[in-house]
Amino acid sequence: MIEAIITILGLCVFEVICSIDNAVVNANVLKTIGKKQRKFFFTWGLFIAVFLVRGLLPFIIVWLANSSLGIQEIFMAPFTNDQIVAESLEKSKPILLLAGGSYLFLIFLSWLFLEEKKYVLKLERFIYRQSVWFYAWASLYTTAIVYFSIKVDPVLALAATIGISFFFITDGFKQNAEKTEKELVSGKSNLSDWSKILYLEVLDASFSIDGVIGAFAFTTSVVLILIGNGIGAILIRELTIKGMDKISNYAFLKNGAMYSIGFLGGMMVFETFGLEVPFFLAPMITFLILGIFLYLSKRFRGREDEVLKI
Repeated sequence: MIEAIITILGLCVFEVICSIDNAVVNANVLKTIGKKQRKFFFTWGLFIAVFLVRGLLPFIIVWLANSSLGIQEIFMAPFTNDQIVAESLEKSKPILLLAGGSYLFLIFLSWLFLEEKKYVLKLERFIYRQSVWFYAWASLYTTAIVYFSIKVDPVLALAATIGISFFFITDGFKQNAEKTEKELVSGKSNLSDWSKILYLEVLDASFSIDGVIGAFAFTTSVVLILIGNGIGAILIRELTIKGMDKISNYAFLKNGAMYSIGFLGGMMVFETFGLEVPFFLAPMITFLILGIFLYLSKRFRGREDEVLKI
């Protein structure tokens, strides 16, 4: 029970910090639409975000990693004691971890090299100035992951390339979403209010992928993932409604989210290759990084152009 509670708390916090960008976009776009559409987004939109997207996605990911099992067996697995299903899920764990870890670590590298940000460390600014080298590092990372995977199991190499390919697919969509958001907020877009709601739902689905994949660093229990991510999604909707002005005061939360994603992605990759990770490590890393960047945000409030002398 204690392990489950710690895991759920870690999942909840991780989902919230991963969705900060999503909440900011939602808040900015919602300011441009009518009350009726806004109300729809906060009611039915919540149902879609929590129950349809974050509810179905973990099952779909597990099913893709266990193609020998039927979709019904996957959905019933958390509620039964079927030994064959349990063994199949355990065997698929390295595939889930390596695909997810490869995806998450590239998200971190992309943010570090390519995204203009509010800098906390001098190193961040230096790396951003070397952005042209991102694709070189991404290529070396891909080659190394595939090389070591083939030595263990060729299926792992396939899993790694799927995770990496998925990163480039979703990254392109997110870059396009940023441009669309600017058009919507500036009023240059001719989209109707209902079209904007549809845009937000699709965007929310894409952002939820990071949180769901990262959840497998905490646990492979779909039930715990559903609970933790579901609570986190509800909290982020509440922040969108009531607390975005407060959230914007914490300038470095995005940095904290990205470092969490980087550490968890790396941890998933190393766990694939035999590193034993205690259940409390992923939640502990998430809580620690969040605490550090909350503190730094308070310390540097109003002075975001400064950086730590590190």
